[in-house]
Amino acid sequence: MRSRLPRTACLLRLIALCILLSHAAAYFGLAGREPLVFLPGPFSSEPPNGKAHLKQCEQMTLTRRQKRLCRREPGLAETLRESVRLSLLECRYQFRNERWNCSLDGRGSLLKRAFKETAFLLAVSSAALTHALAKACSSGRMERCTCDDSPGIQHREAWQWGVCGDNLKYSTKFLKKFLGQKRVSKDLRAQVDSHNINVGIKAVKSGLKTTCKCHGVSGSCAVRTCWKQLSPFHDTGRLLKYRYDTAVRVLSVTNAATGETELAGPRRQSQSLRTTDLVYLEESPSFCRPSRYSPGTGGRSCAKDTSCQSLCCGRGYNTAMRLTSLSCHCQVRWCCHVECQTCVREEEVYTCKNA
Repeated sequence: MRSRLPRTACLLRLIALCILLSHAAAYFGLAGREPLVFLPGPFSSEPPNGKAHLKQCEQMTLTRRQKRLCRREPGLAETLRESVRLSLLECRYQFRNERWNCSLDGRGSLLKRAFKETAFLLAVSSAALTHALAKACSSGRMERCTCDDSPGIQHREAWQWGVCGDNLKYSTKFLKKFLGQKRVSKDLRAQVDSHNINVGIKAVKSGLKTTCKCHGVSGSCAVRTCWKQLSPFHDTGRLLKYRYDTAVRVLSVTNAATGETELAGPRRQSQSLRTTDLVYLEESPSFCRPSRYSPGTGGRSCAKDTSCQSLCCGRGYNTAMRLTSLSCHCQVRWCCHVECQTCVREEEVYTCKNA
């Protein structure tokens, strides 16, 4: 009997599925067969009033334990939705010039396989959850957590924390509790998924910086105000895209010392597998033509000198002309007003041929 994936892997694979099943709006849920709830666009600036968050929790397809946590934590439902929005936008941006552009047109077949693309989806989903939770704490959207209060620097008494820092410590702790992260099973696919989930969390942690401002007479640094701040999620997405480009195909080996199975890269590689490497089990398809994994690249826009050759898979591309409007001949008028004319420019547009 095939072993079941840990709840952590299941949840984040489904969050990744939400990314792929959306067009105008993102989705969130734990069961891909069921109709999923529409998600709003940007994060609301205010926490939900009254019992609104209870309704949001009930609308989501969560386990009983997760629903209990959701009901006890006002703001968590919107945070989960925000994580889906973040991962969706970043995935599409990072793969905008790739054959696979983070879209399955409603088919989740990709998530059943252990491709590099699946690894990225798991990582970007867990990273978005971690990031969104930390930001929700520091912005006051969640009641049970506040600013980060552990600067982790020497002579802590010499620093004054006057700005609310992103609470990554609480974020990662709550994330593991919410996902029910347990000991990874011996199933190879489960180990790969869990590894990639942790790669996403580590990517967010690597972007945590201490930001400081000085206060004093004549610019002296008599008093320094510091806080912990996460990098923009776009930086995390860029790092994960690099991990995708350098992902390692792995297999399962038995540790002679402990007798436990663990992941290992090809023997020809001199370096051992790192905890920050994205890993996969099978080679990806070309994504050139329509299949159960992607809609293919036919009709995709490309750049003549940089991406058309690769993106169009050797089929060639069509050239068309279009008119675009842009501001031009701008002048600054006294005071503080800029006047521009509207110019029309003709430009070439290139799209991949279907056959």
